[in-house]
Amino acid sequence: MKKELIAELFQKFEDACHNLAGLECWSGRDLQGILGYSDWRNFTNAVQKAVKACENSGEKESDHFVGVTKLIEIGKGGQRQVQDVALTRYACYLVAQNGDASKPEVAFAQTYFAVQTRKQELIEQRLLDIARLTAREKLSKSEKKLSGIIYERGVDQKSFAIIRSKGDQALYGGIPTQSMKDKLGVPVNRPLADFLPTLMIKAKDFATELTSHNVVEKDLSGDQAISKEHIDNNAEVRKILLKRGVKPEELPPSEDVKKVQRRIDSTEKKILKEIKKDKK
Repeated sequence: MKKELIAELFQKFEDACHNLAGLECWSGRDLQGILGYSDWRNFTNAVQKAVKACENSGEKESDHFVGVTKLIEIGKGGQRQVQDVALTRYACYLVAQNGDASKPEVAFAQTYFAVQTRKQELIEQRLLDIARLTAREKLSKSEKKLSGIIYERGVDQKSFAIIRSKGDQALYGGIPTQSMKDKLGVPVNRPLADFLPTLMIKAKDFATELTSHNVVEKDLSGDQAISKEHIDNNAEVRKILLKRGVKPEELPPSEDVKKVQRRIDSTEKKILKEIKKDKK
C-alpha cells in the first residue's frame, strides 16, 4: 500500500473519530463510506458478524455497539433521520476484521484500529508485516498446489524438493539454496522463504504459479521435464528483477516470519486486554 494512500486513510479515520461521553467512537455511517461500502445493508452485514465476534470474546454488545440516529443531507437542502450505530474502537476493529480485506480501506482499518497508539509510522510497519505474512502464506499454498499437480505426473516429494531447490538456484543466479541460507543466516531446519523480503517471496510465488500453470497446459510429466520448466520460470523471473535493478542474491534478509506473526498476534491480544482494563 502506497504511503500517500496510507496518509489519506489515516487522516480520514482520525477526522471521523468522535467523543461520546468521554469515549472515542466512530459513526457506522461514516465508517461505511471510508471503508468503500456503497450500500448500508452490506455494511451492516459486516457489523452483525462483528457483534457475534464481540459476544464470542466475552464482551457485551451494548458496550461497543450503540444504536443511534443521524441526520443526513437530502436534495434541496433538506435533511432526514437514518439509522446509525456508534462503534467503539474495538467494535470498529471487529467490523474491519469481518469486512472484505481485498479492499485497501478495510485492510488499512484492520491495522488502524489494532494499533494502540495510533501513529502513522506504526500503522505503516504493521501493514508491511501483514503484507509479508500474506505473501508467505500464498507461497506455501502455491507450493502445495504445485506439489499436488506434479505428484499425479510421476514426481514424488523427494523429487519435488530437488525441483524446488533447482528453481531457487536459477532465481539466485546459480547459488544453491543452502548457500543462500548460510549467507542470510537461516537456521538449518527452516525454509529460506521465512527470511526473505516480501519482494522475493512474491517472486518465488510467481515462478511457482507459472510452473503449475505450464505443467498442466503443456501436459508435462516426469522429473526432468517439470524440473526444466521450473528452472526456466525462475530464470525468467530473475531476468525481470535484474532488468528493474534488483539482484536477488544481494538483498538482505528480513525478520523471521514467525516472529512477525507472534508480534501481530500479541498486538491483537492486547486490544481486548486494554478494553477490559479501561472498563474497570
